[in-house]
Amino acid sequence: MQADKTSSPPPGGALLRDRNFRWLTASSALSMLGDQFSLIAMPWLVLQMTGDTRVLGTVMALMSVPRAVFILVGGAIVDRHSPLRVLLLTRYVNTVLLGTLAALVLSGHCPLWALYALSLAIGVSTAFSFPAATSITPRVVERSHLHAANSIGMGLRQISMFLGPLLAGLLIAGFGDAGAQRAGSRGIGLAFGLDALSFALSAWMLVRVRMHAPAAQGTAPASGAVLAAVAQGLAHAWNDRPLRTCFLYWGLLAVLVMGPIHIALPVMAHDAPQLGAAAFGTLVGAHGAGTLAGMVASGMLPRLRLGSLGTTLLAVDAAIGLLIMPLGQIAAAWQGALLMGAVGLLGGFMQVSVFTWIQQRVPPMLLGRTMGLFMFIFMGLQPVAAAAAGWLLQAVTPSQLFAASGGALIVLAALAAVATPMRRMQDAAPVPR
Repeated sequence: MQADKTSSPPPGGALLRDRNFRWLTASSALSMLGDQFSLIAMPWLVLQMTGDTRVLGTVMALMSVPRAVFILVGGAIVDRHSPLRVLLLTRYVNTVLLGTLAALVLSGHCPLWALYALSLAIGVSTAFSFPAATSITPRVVERSHLHAANSIGMGLRQISMFLGPLLAGLLIAGFGDAGAQRAGSRGIGLAFGLDALSFALSAWMLVRVRMHAPAAQGTAPASGAVLAAVAQGLAHAWNDRPLRTCFLYWGLLAVLVMGPIHIALPVMAHDAPQLGAAAFGTLVGAHGAGTLAGMVASGMLPRLRLGSLGTTLLAVDAAIGLLIMPLGQIAAAWQGALLMGAVGLLGGFMQVSVFTWIQQRVPPMLLGRTMGLFMFIFMGLQPVAAAAAGWLLQAVTPSQLFAASGGALIVLAALAAVATPMRRMQDAAPVPR
């Protein structure tokens, strides 16, 4: 690998003195910490209520399908209105939705239809929150501080992804994971309640953020032409060949790899007698810790590359595929934690660079729609694939699914290296504004 010796350290000190950035970062980190509690509690609730992976797949579909359908519209709304306003509204909505779910679970009377309805509503809300959250940073910090802001924000996000699953797993296990049904439900309900509280506090912090005026205006269609705005964003992404290639690659990755793993991991932890809720939280937390370490390494060596950004990305993905394949064979939580930590380390090393590459490549007036498309892939297609995998697990084992997904990632990275221009993808200079 080669490192750029001339690159200057990120201006983290200047950012930390920026009041708006501090409020935005604290709000996002708190919300993400709460999300991890629901991430662990939701599959555990479904498996506890029914023990049926098809029901788990249905819940995932109800959250992901509306997200996939509306996330591009959400990106257009964000471009037309204030991303801050949209994000704040979704914080309020999610507070109510998660609070209602917590109350139902804690009462011991959470019918399946109510879980379906709330999952659907959460999916619609996140279709608007994701493009807003990923578009707001360039409107809060100076352009020269964007990479550093992403590094700090995503690093704190990973800390929450490390701590949240561990705390959630311990909370659920501590209230009777292996004991009575009512005791287990109490821990799950408290996990949802903490997520609702995190949304409420996050909204209180978000109110204190002030955005800069955008550098350019006027390219969005007139009010009311939301579908035309979506089409404009899609056309921009399609006409930008490097962006189009990356989005198609990431779409296949989400469907063939990330979606199946998302459902196979809790099912494996639930069914294996040597694992359980605490072990599941440990595995997810290890991934978060590894990702954080990878981001720190990326911040220290921002130009460390195997020739180019694209070659490095594909090599990292192939290595991740090799680590995923044996996940279904683990006999203890520490073995899975090592594998998941290594996966997170490699993935985290690339995340900040890829995220910044997109933000710098796309004009500000199209950023909401472009990030909406990016989130459509990972927050829309991925959960849909996870829902399909829930049904597939009626015919295959989690071990077989892990092996197939890891192998698919290796093949996908190899094909992209030889058949697409991705290997020539460079760390992009900012486009003129």
